[in-house]
Amino acid sequence: MLRSFLGFLACGAIVFGQGMVFPAAAAERNPKYEAAVGRGLEYLVREQRGQGYWEANGGQYRVAMTALSGIALLCEGSTPTRGKYARPIAKAVDFLLDSAQPNGLIGYLDDYHYTYGHGFSMLFLSQVYGEEEEEGRRMQIKKVLENAVKFSAAAQTSKGGWGYVSAKDGNDFDEGSTCITQVQGLRACRNAGIVVPAEIIERAKKYIEDSTDKPSGGVQYSSRGGGARPPITAAAVAAMYSAGDYDASDHVKNMLNYCKKNVWPGSGDGVAQSFGHWHYMHYYYSQVMYRSPQEWDKYIADVGGEILNTQAANGSWSEGNVGPVYVTAINCTILQLEKDFLEIYQR
Repeated sequence: MLRSFLGFLACGAIVFGQGMVFPAAAAERNPKYEAAVGRGLEYLVREQRGQGYWEANGGQYRVAMTALSGIALLCEGSTPTRGKYARPIAKAVDFLLDSAQPNGLIGYLDDYHYTYGHGFSMLFLSQVYGEEEEEGRRMQIKKVLENAVKFSAAAQTSKGGWGYVSAKDGNDFDEGSTCITQVQGLRACRNAGIVVPAEIIERAKKYIEDSTDKPSGGVQYSSRGGGARPPITAAAVAAMYSAGDYDASDHVKNMLNYCKKNVWPGSGDGVAQSFGHWHYMHYYYSQVMYRSPQEWDKYIADVGGEILNTQAANGSWSEGNVGPVYVTAINCTILQLEKDFLEIYQR
């Protein structure tokens, strides 16, 4: 389940800042969203382990869950040194830095989906890099990110994608969701000032295009086929947007049209439609919609309402077998996009 959940993220191109960019003025916020996010973030804080990590059901995917939870806390406006959640964020940074391997992988080789955690960790650490005030610590994060970029480059498959593990460890196997995770992580690193060779991103963009079912515009499970999938397509559009390729190209327009038919608003059923991995799908599609101000208000009213209606009494959300930490981190991120604290998600 994680393989088809944990891998639909996004791409990028250098903009202007490093890490978090504080908006000049906070947008007017829906108090119901604020209350739900507050309960969700408090749930995440309670679930953080003493060593600084979060985990999915069965103690799995600690690196990925830590990065995703850390991102949700960053979206609130806290940093590793300031704000309500400074301590849990700093502990998450410690854990991920300690997880960095000599070969550049952020994570562990015995995790058979380690590219997900690696990509999410690049995204998270790149957002805190510019906020780190202690020079030695800042240089440590920079070194880990530089090595992580090199690992991702070496892990890229011959067709420009990624698999659940590196191309070498996985016999050059690729699939769409892991590609998107890597692209968004790499883009975030580049935005933060870490050198990312342009050809890595360009090869990944071509991989996404080659994996698209041309008649429908939907992105398939892998370059080998597997059928067009709404969650992967939504994530692929977010990836292309992060890469600076908005809706100018026919390829992106076709993917967007597919999403309008199969993700939101669909046939008029709106968020009632379900293709599995609903929260994952809207984690990415919300990033696309947020960059479309004319559509955002209606979209977040639909999706936000669904999120509010499904929150548990303890502040968490659940879907599938990955567990509540994963879904809670995703929903808190969606509901906080308007805060504009993280550059990677900004308009």
